[in-house]
Amino acid sequence: MKPITPAFPATRLRRLRRTEGLRAMVRENTLTPDDFIWPVFVRDGDGIEEPVASMPGVVRRSVDKVVEAAREAHALGIPAICLFPYTNPALKTEDCAEAWNPENLSNRATRAIKDAVPDLMVMTDVALDPYNITGHDGYMDEHGHIVNDQTVEALVKQTLSQARAGSDIIGPSDMMDSRIAAMRGALESEGFSNVAILSYAAKYASAFYGPFRDAVGASGAFKGDKKGYQMDPGNSDEAMRLIARDLSEGADMVMIKPGMPYLDICRRTKDMFGVPTFAYQVSGEYAMLAGAAERGWLDHDRVMLESLMAFKRAGCDGVLTYFAPAAARLLNG
Repeated sequence: MKPITPAFPATRLRRLRRTEGLRAMVRENTLTPDDFIWPVFVRDGDGIEEPVASMPGVVRRSVDKVVEAAREAHALGIPAICLFPYTNPALKTEDCAEAWNPENLSNRATRAIKDAVPDLMVMTDVALDPYNITGHDGYMDEHGHIVNDQTVEALVKQTLSQARAGSDIIGPSDMMDSRIAAMRGALESEGFSNVAILSYAAKYASAFYGPFRDAVGASGAFKGDKKGYQMDPGNSDEAMRLIARDLSEGADMVMIKPGMPYLDICRRTKDMFGVPTFAYQVSGEYAMLAGAAERGWLDHDRVMLESLMAFKRAGCDGVLTYFAPAAARLLNG
């Protein structure tokens, strides 16, 4: 009997896409609420949830409302919340002393969260821009240049202030040279050896940060650009050198910022170093997707989850995302 020649190749790749069960069984990457850190904006006052116009669905919260958000995050299985303060302009100065004030917004919110939800991790931002009258992440000299070493001294004071308030994860986002070594040394000497550092090791001078600056009130003060200390978007090898340096100085985890436009950097980082790798789905990325969904141009839930899956596929262990609670609710069913 003459053998039957298959009409198609023996390997039909569509077989494993036929049903949801098959697709789930062979899926290479998955999302869970454990993958998220939720960035939250905190402001003065009581009982306040103030919308951020350029970020649909995002609000600035007073400390009591931040505590409510923390309880929500914990109930949804989100492991960490990240605080960004909307500082009263009257408190912004050239010396940025409010950054290490024990009673500043970030520190008060940290203590309130740790009192109310002790199992939720609190991540805090280390940079001078929320407290700097210029809107820059560091001190500026008379020629308009950012002064690295003097800025690092201030960042160390800010780091210790946040650790004393109960921060679990320090997030240096300033991009000064050698700040990780200085922070790690200070934390160790002050008895905070268990405080983790998630370094913004590869933070690009990006145009995707605009809505964030609105949210923290930095847009009006900020003049010029940050290209002198944040990374050139054309560079990739430099990011690897920065990450290697920060790891050697004591960073426990590293972050790439922004996220989706720099997925190649995420992939290179994970492949080269094999360390906990995070990305920040920044305000501009969020605003594009949420704004288009608000107008009915995109399916909100589908593009949200698809965009988050892209980070996992690129090698990220987690994502800072304003979508965190909405995504967690969907994933929890």
